[in-house]
Amino acid sequence: MPNIHIAIAEDNQMALKAIEEKLAHYPNLSVMLKAMNGKMLNEQIDAHQIDLVLMDIDMPLMNGIDATKEVKKRLPHVKVLVLTTFDDDEKIFDAIMAGASGYLLKEEPRENIYRAILETMEGGAAMSPIIAMKALNLIRTPMVPHHLPKQDFGLSPREIELLEQLKEGLTYDQLAANMYISVGTVRKHIENVYRKLQVNNKMNAVKVAIDNRLI
Repeated sequence: MPNIHIAIAEDNQMALKAIEEKLAHYPNLSVMLKAMNGKMLNEQIDAHQIDLVLMDIDMPLMNGIDATKEVKKRLPHVKVLVLTTFDDDEKIFDAIMAGASGYLLKEEPRENIYRAILETMEGGAAMSPIIAMKALNLIRTPMVPHHLPKQDFGLSPREIELLEQLKEGLTYDQLAANMYISVGTVRKHIENVYRKLQVNNKMNAVKVAIDNRLI
């Protein structure tokens, strides 16, 4: 079995040690790079022949979502497998939009992490069961029949602009900077969009907007 060169982006030393111990059971996995945050990862990854990144989400300087975007932009062949404690809808959506190939919880036993790495390298999309269920729930919105007229839902041009940027997986801070408004105002706009579209998360909001050709 060919060797798989791995980078780990993880700011917690105990978590990093636990991940390394799990990977150490498999001789075809080689940890080539350990980074304490996304910035360090992207600064050092070019110096190594990396096949796959195990990416934490909550890290200083550059979080895992932004780090994933940067890795996929510069090194599209490198797979990113999120390995985190977060299982909320927003993080799952952001990771998928950023280009992650899979999403695992750190509590997974080493056998599951190993299988997920192999599956990801073969082009699959490995997910912890609870994450897979949440991902399915995020996209289970009623399809708009093609014979029915599209709706505009009364969205303002500003709200359409916000949806366009949500589609790109931008964070609230990035949205605020791009739209020259405060994060609080971004949250208010998003609340209004959710209410008008009758959804409760970003993935469904983007899906409804795409289905109705609003973005």
